[in-house]
Amino acid sequence: MLDPLFPQVRAGLVPLVHGCPWCYIGKARFEKGLAAFAHRDEVEVVHRSFELDPGRAKGDVAPVVDMLAEKYGRTPEEARGMEEHVASNARAEGLAYRTEGRDHGNTFDIHRLLHLAKARGRQDELLTLAYRANFAEERSVFDPEVLLTLAVEAGLAPDEARDVLADENAYADEVRADEREAAGLGATGVPFFVLDRRYGVSGGQPAEVFTQALEQAWQGRVIQPVAAGADVCGTDGACDV
Repeated sequence: MLDPLFPQVRAGLVPLVHGCPWCYIGKARFEKGLAAFAHRDEVEVVHRSFELDPGRAKGDVAPVVDMLAEKYGRTPEEARGMEEHVASNARAEGLAYRTEGRDHGNTFDIHRLLHLAKARGRQDELLTLAYRANFAEERSVFDPEVLLTLAVEAGLAPDEARDVLADENAYADEVRADEREAAGLGATGVPFFVLDRRYGVSGGQPAEVFTQALEQAWQGRVIQPVAAGADVCGTDGACDV
C-alpha cells in the first residue's frame, strides 16, 4: 500500500492527508469538495509524510491480499472481499482500482522523492502518478526503477531523482519532521485533514463534508467532530474496510 502525504492549506485552510486506499479515495473526495468551495482559488494544498508501516524493512514487499489475510486473521477469499469493498468505493469516485497484484512495503523512499517533488513544484503531479501506479496499474511503487520513471513523468530531472533515491539521507529529515508534526496534531489514522492548523477532518468523508468543513474554517467557526476514525488506515498498516 502507498502512503501519500498529508495536505495542508494556506490562506486560512489546511488539510493533512496521508496514504492508504482510503487516502487515494479521500484525496479524490477532497478535491471534489474543494472544487465546490467558493474560495477554492485561495486555497493551497500541501501534502506531508505519514508512513503506515514505518517498521517494515526496506525490500520486504508482499502482496496486499496476503498482508490483509495475515493481519486480520482472514482467509485469502475474505481478504479479497475486503479489497473489493474498498474498490467499490474507489470506483464510485471514478477511480480505477485493481484488487489483485498490488504490493505492500516500506514507503520511506516514496516519501523522500515526494519531498524532492515538493521542492520543485511537482508534488501533486508525482503523488497522483504514484497513486495511479499503486492502486490502478500493474506497476509496483516499491521498485526504484518504477519510482524513477514516475518522477520523470511528473516532470522531475532524471539525474536529480536518481540521486535522491540513491542517497538514503536525502530528504529523510523532512519526512521525519512531517511525521512529528502529524503526531503533534493528533493524527493517528489516515486520511486526516487539517484546516488552518485549527480544524481536523478524519477519514475519507464525502465531498460535501469537505466543502462544509472548508466553508466553516473559512468563516472561523468551530467545526463539529466529523465521523472520527471512519475509513482510515492506522500506523500499524491496518485499514478499516
